[in-house]
Amino acid sequence: MELNLTVALISSLLTAVIGPIAVHIVKERLEKKSKKDILKESIENNTLVSNKVEEIKEATKADRVWITQFHNGGTFYPTGKSIQKFSMFYETVSQGTESIQASFQQIPISLFSKSINHLLTDDIIAIPNFKDENIATYGLKYIAEESGCKSGYLFAIRSIEGKFIGILGVDYVKHKTNLSIDDINHLLVEATTIGGVINKH
Repeated sequence: MELNLTVALISSLLTAVIGPIAVHIVKERLEKKSKKDILKESIENNTLVSNKVEEIKEATKADRVWITQFHNGGTFYPTGKSIQKFSMFYETVSQGTESIQASFQQIPISLFSKSINHLLTDDIIAIPNFKDENIATYGLKYIAEESGCKSGYLFAIRSIEGKFIGILGVDYVKHKTNLSIDDINHLLVEATTIGGVINKH
């Protein structure tokens, strides 16, 4: 009888002490696994987007294809409100074409309000010739001159919910290029696909 009572007491004591430790260990392992899965998913998504950017460059024979995404960056001193910015997260260039990615980090959206506002409402900016005075350039002409861009096409990237989250850009540096309606429609679809992947981040 005493032996049974002793065994029961030891069993209760072990359960009281080891139980919480075991729960803690299991919880830690699950959290680590969850963190690894988040990182793995992020790497897989980044690879998908990078591959898509490269595919677009090859399919359109573009010299530069890039993606910018909107994000917060600091706060305004008097109000404490977040400063809306964008950065270029993805870029691929053809041989002999200069990269512009390093120049487009932490850029306040106010510097490109004309083009961003147009994309917000119309989804597309098509500029087959930056030197043609009859084509609206939405404040992008000086950037085109600095980066050597002769033709440029920009597409709004939207989340699954329809929120404007970034821009897909297709640049032609070596030759002026007038994309067909079919090409433009195809790129609109690609921007939608990219939005679905980016939305998972």
